[in-house]
Amino acid sequence: MYKLENDQLQVSILDPVADQERFGTRYCTGGYIFQITDSKQGDLLSGPTYPESFDWFNGQGIPDAFNLSPLREPASAEPTALIIGIGLCDLKENRVLEFCRWEVEERPAEIVMRTTSSYQGFGFELQRAIHLHQRSVHSASHLRNTGNRPIPVRWFPHPFYPQPDTDELCRFNLPVSFPENPGYALGESGFIVRKGWPWEKGHYQALDHAAQTHLVVLQRHPLLGLVAATCSYVPGFFPIWGNLHTFSWEPFFERTLAPGQEVAWWIDYDF
Repeated sequence: MYKLENDQLQVSILDPVADQERFGTRYCTGGYIFQITDSKQGDLLSGPTYPESFDWFNGQGIPDAFNLSPLREPASAEPTALIIGIGLCDLKENRVLEFCRWEVEERPAEIVMRTTSSYQGFGFELQRAIHLHQRSVHSASHLRNTGNRPIPVRWFPHPFYPQPDTDELCRFNLPVSFPENPGYALGESGFIVRKGWPWEKGHYQALDHAAQTHLVVLQRHPLLGLVAATCSYVPGFFPIWGNLHTFSWEPFFERTLAPGQEVAWWIDYDF
């Protein structure tokens, strides 16, 4: 793993080559934050099976995903597709056929990873950068379409926070709503709260919103009390999910890149 460290936090980032057994067809293999550790409080992130076990599908820490828009001929019956940030994959067998190759640059307080891929007229350059400043972790992406076909982009972060000691989970700078469900309710404080705790299974819920500005999240944390995150973009599809071990929100970044176009976006995680 790669490490970014100061006197307050240590950020562990998976090595796309040395840690390849931790990857599959779901999460981007570059810039995968596996854990953030506080020098006094210990590990700050969780996962659906953490700390008992790990598997590539469930993940851990702060992975991010492009896998919901695989690149291939729309009418093709072939299972092979290119997944941004992962490589050439067999969607039927749910396995990676050929991982993308990353150029890794280690800078002071920053890790930058770059990769290029092409397949069936699709082509792109992707950069993922993780920067540590005091108690803030900056996760940035830059994607450029180098092929001759449009690229549909559906990306989302999946930060896994440990379940807090209170039923309050998170609140946003924009109004959200959702139908009655067994897992979540909207509390009087504005925080989304969990219901029926402790849970025996996971609860997933898509949020309704009409956001016109970038997203800011306040998240309850059992060790730090309250942490925050700021996105540079207006979320599209926006679900939340949690189980007994962890809770997560997933604000989607959704665009279509024409040939020659490029786009950049980022999230700051403040601990």
